[in-house]
Amino acid sequence: MIASFSRFQISIPDLIPSSPRFLPPSQNQFRFRLYLQFPAQPKNLCQMEWMNRLGIGCFAANRSKRELTTEIDNGGEDFFDADVMESAEKPDHLVVMVNGIVGSAADWKYAAEQFVKKFPDKVLVHRSESNSATLTFDGVDKMGERLANEVLGVVKHRSGLKKISFVAHSLGGLVARYAIGKLYEQPGEVDSLDSPSKEKSARGGEIAGLEPMNFITFATPHLGSRGHRQFPILCGLPFLERTASQTAHLAAGRTGKHLFLVDNDDGNAPLLIRMATDSDDLKFISALNAFKRRVAYANVNFDSMVGWRTSSIRRPNELPKPNLLATDPNYPHIVYVERGNVDNGSCQSTSTVVTEQDTDLEEEMIHGLSQLSWERVDVSFHNSKQRYVAHSTIQVKTYWLHSDGKDVVFHMMDHFGL
Repeated sequence: MIASFSRFQISIPDLIPSSPRFLPPSQNQFRFRLYLQFPAQPKNLCQMEWMNRLGIGCFAANRSKRELTTEIDNGGEDFFDADVMESAEKPDHLVVMVNGIVGSAADWKYAAEQFVKKFPDKVLVHRSESNSATLTFDGVDKMGERLANEVLGVVKHRSGLKKISFVAHSLGGLVARYAIGKLYEQPGEVDSLDSPSKEKSARGGEIAGLEPMNFITFATPHLGSRGHRQFPILCGLPFLERTASQTAHLAAGRTGKHLFLVDNDDGNAPLLIRMATDSDDLKFISALNAFKRRVAYANVNFDSMVGWRTSSIRRPNELPKPNLLATDPNYPHIVYVERGNVDNGSCQSTSTVVTEQDTDLEEEMIHGLSQLSWERVDVSFHNSKQRYVAHSTIQVKTYWLHSDGKDVVFHMMDHFGL
């Protein structure tokens, strides 16, 4: 190959062997300027195939032996190994991926592909699409109901499913928490249902008739966006934070009210407060408790949308020192891993009336959620060129722009409970 600032020359022999190699220039070379010219080709080879055999850039051939397939299912997208799905033993583990605000099923494209490649005979990945784009402004409760109905449709359509896990980004984590409250079946209810999974969850209860395994969130505002530095783009300025709380509904509809804890429908406590406990109609904490693992991935810094405390469900004095360094070369952006302590307390119903004494809303949510054990995984892109888009990099939303987060995705898969 000969390259210069004015031209790019490649020499191709008349016949390309099965293992092509670049050869020195000859008299039969052609020139590449703004387009490519090809010599005479056998009838069964197209120009793309020639580029594939050469392995040039994005034209390089995908020599994977497995065929990964995407199918539309109840509005979302099922992603799976085509060969395995045609076999007698199909994957029995449904992994539901949920997008964040103004997102779509495409946000989890990279992670879904890696999941199926790693566990082709174990998982069926469903990328949810029931809450995309501006539908994410409708409120956590309405989105949670839509997601629950979508999951029920998938379970009904796909036979042989026994287990279920959720992987959610940002706002999607709150939506998934609401959805599992709708999908939760208590042990007594499970006995009377003809569910795909005949065995009860070891922790009691099922989700959509399946055994709950992993509930994983990435940069999710579990404690909402209200309070000091919970919405980092406001720089922690009290005036801006107060203004945001008062005007959030103008930018993000009912979702904005829920995130900033200013909703009081029918005199009830804010939705996120109710979701940190078992209310009379929905057992949010019991549903979370049914999962074998609960994991919260959180950005330590450079996340302009979701603060470290709210995404890791911690009090200020519980945060590790901010100057964290990665210790595992396999995961260069994982800087701290912690199995959380469990607060003393029980899953009790909250009051449905908002009073002036209900001032420490954040503490109520932390106490409610911390009744359960959480694995907290802290992530830092401090040395990455993609650090200023850390909120999307943590999930590899778009590979060419957020690829540095791939080690976080692999960390999740390497510790995934099957």
